[in-house]
Amino acid sequence: MGKANRFLTEWFFRSGLIGVLAGMICVGSARAQTAKPVTGPAAVAAPSPEPARKQKSASAVISKQDKPKVIPRVLDKAMPENVRIYVSLGKQRAYLYVGDEIAVDTPISSGKRAGMTPKGDYTVLEKHLDHRSNIYGNFVDRKGRVVRSGVSTKIDSAPSGTVFTGAPMKYFMRLTWTGIGLHVGVLPGYPASHGCIRMPEETAKLFFENVKVGTPAAVGD
Repeated sequence: MGKANRFLTEWFFRSGLIGVLAGMICVGSARAQTAKPVTGPAAVAAPSPEPARKQKSASAVISKQDKPKVIPRVLDKAMPENVRIYVSLGKQRAYLYVGDEIAVDTPISSGKRAGMTPKGDYTVLEKHLDHRSNIYGNFVDRKGRVVRSGVSTKIDSAPSGTVFTGAPMKYFMRLTWTGIGLHVGVLPGYPASHGCIRMPEETAKLFFENVKVGTPAAVGD
């Protein structure tokens, strides 16, 4: 057999094998594409991820509380002898009464856990315009820079080179000698304090100006 004949014979042989292999690959690919998905007990569906819950903004939470209400007609009649305070833990409101009429109705934030703001009948024991907490506050360095914030002197130790600065409690009106009182503070829209009754500054000022040491105050539902 000449070289030309041997070359043609080998070429046809190899072309035939390649054609067969190509055909097998095409058939297998087509079957894979047209194969039906597995159904029934053998099928395991991938769990759908739960949609992430969108956290409410602070402003949306705060807006749930009605704004302070001041009734000038009633407030004008206020005297240290005819006013009293009532705090509703359930409504998260504090009221300044003149006689039997409400002069100021304000949102508050009381103790974050039940019992932290104790219910009961009290009197204003002390008034302090620029009071500071002796328990809660920050550790600051010699230049007044905050090293650790939100500390409690009951459980936290001051880092070396720092001193304790109590949290400001402007317009403080003390109800108990264990630290409970009304004062200016942050209102997040729910009970969040360590026991005191936080108020907006504008209404805390009105309460402070119109009560005296000895003014009746009650904390209830």
